[in-house]
Amino acid sequence: MGGGQRRTTQNQTTSSASSSCWSHFWSSALRTKPLGSPLEVAVRTNSGDGLVRRLGMFDLILLGVGASIGAGIFVVTGTVAHDAGPGVTISFILAGVSCVFNALCYAELASRFPAVVGGAYLYTYTAFNELTAFLVFAQLMLDYHIGAASIARSLASYVVTILELFPIFKENIPDWIGHGGQKFLGGAISINVLAPVLLVLLTVILCRGVGESAAVNSFMTATKVIIVIIVIFAGAFEVDTSNWTPFAPDGFKPILTGATVVFFAYVGFDAVANSAEESKRPQRDLPIGIIGSLLICIALYIGVCLVITGMLPYYLLGEDAPLANAFTSKGLKFVSILISVGAVAGLTTTLLVGLYVQSRLYLGLGRDGLLPSVFARVHPRCHTPIHSQVWVGIVAAALAGLFNVHILSHILSVGSLTGYSVVAACVVALRLKDKASSQVSSSTWREGVICLLIVACGGFSAGLCYRFSVSIVFLVVAVVVAILAMGALCFRQVYADLPGFSCPGVPIVPAACIFFNMFLFAQIHHEAWVRFVILSIITVGIYAFYGQYHVDPSSEETIIYHRASGEER
Repeated sequence: MGGGQRRTTQNQTTSSASSSCWSHFWSSALRTKPLGSPLEVAVRTNSGDGLVRRLGMFDLILLGVGASIGAGIFVVTGTVAHDAGPGVTISFILAGVSCVFNALCYAELASRFPAVVGGAYLYTYTAFNELTAFLVFAQLMLDYHIGAASIARSLASYVVTILELFPIFKENIPDWIGHGGQKFLGGAISINVLAPVLLVLLTVILCRGVGESAAVNSFMTATKVIIVIIVIFAGAFEVDTSNWTPFAPDGFKPILTGATVVFFAYVGFDAVANSAEESKRPQRDLPIGIIGSLLICIALYIGVCLVITGMLPYYLLGEDAPLANAFTSKGLKFVSILISVGAVAGLTTTLLVGLYVQSRLYLGLGRDGLLPSVFARVHPRCHTPIHSQVWVGIVAAALAGLFNVHILSHILSVGSLTGYSVVAACVVALRLKDKASSQVSSSTWREGVICLLIVACGGFSAGLCYRFSVSIVFLVVAVVVAILAMGALCFRQVYADLPGFSCPGVPIVPAACIFFNMFLFAQIHHEAWVRFVILSIITVGIYAFYGQYHVDPSSEETIIYHRASGEER
């Protein structure tokens, strides 16, 4: 009988401990970060040294352009034109308009939040909860890691291509140095030496300080923009307007499909939001940097589209190097060399900004305790998160040097679409308030979030119907349900007016962003969906066993940085 009592007591103790762990998990997971004033920033560091504010408005614009325009401007334009015809210009306009809406959401939050690192992770932490923010970080970071390795391989290939213009190097550079890589184990292992070397060089530049890396980015970005402009003007004299007829040879569907493809050519402007802590006047300059860089990219893409489809009939454009082929066909081989130089500059800036953003995200999570504190350390002299930066460089170099990461490229873009959608939702969630007060009740907030989830599900369902050519009835139903949810957001909710930059058309613009982003999410490879689910499960596991026990929002090791008295607002 005594043994039965002991077993009962043990069962009760085990049940109590399990309930306590579960309760602790949810109390931590649903915790939010308070929204501080943009003019007063609380930063927890281990060394007592913070990042330094050196980036002006022009630097931020170049940062956004550098992140967005890579070698893709010389490739993806012609690839999509091969299917959509001259209507590829409309594809880029549609995708650009969608990205502008996303950029408006980023711009509002960038101007509203304190000027600290974090970007989409920080916005989600404040608007929703800790676990959702950690999930957003994980999805973004996998995109960044694989993307950096893939770009490094492409950059190595272009560098070798330029070197082979010199007779001494022509056909004398082995594959394991730059082109592709030396393959082993059926291609699972692919050795590439030059890609890690390039990553090490860029990591050293980034570790030396944001001023030095910004100077390199500005020079390389200016170089590639000038080359793109030269390409546009050189090609304009070779345009035959009859090649623009018919403008949409196969109808509107290839144009819309093209818009879902070229959307990812604009991805990168969000990198500006992660430079908040190093911006001189973040509340003014961040929105300008985000939107300004995107508008420049749209203009350049449209110019290239019009030139390439005007120089050659769309069906004669090559798949791999369409722009270079177009100029070669006109006897302008020197432009092809310029394109290779522009590709090197474009890939260099994209890689540089990508590595920069990754380290700042690690810095933010290290400060919050979701990752080990070593990531939060800032070098007292260089004012850069060297440990985070070196870690990012090591991961990218290992992936680029040992694996054929190009085969993983089809599982990319999940993080970007996730981040963009959550940021748009953050705008709505942080604007919600009750009709009778400036605060928001839990029931009002919950109803708003449910409406946003319905919009997201409607967009994903519509995307699936479009992708698999399901009956138009199901597509219409998905769209109507999303519209009804948007109507509920409009007429059943009240939104606060904010000082400074505000996203226009709230809640319609953010809800439309979510709908289109989820529509695109349905178009990407199904393996990307599997990656989304698996990574989410792993992330929850890491949070359950490490993150929830190390986050300490009330840490006393806090330094308050006030805006310098002489600094402009």
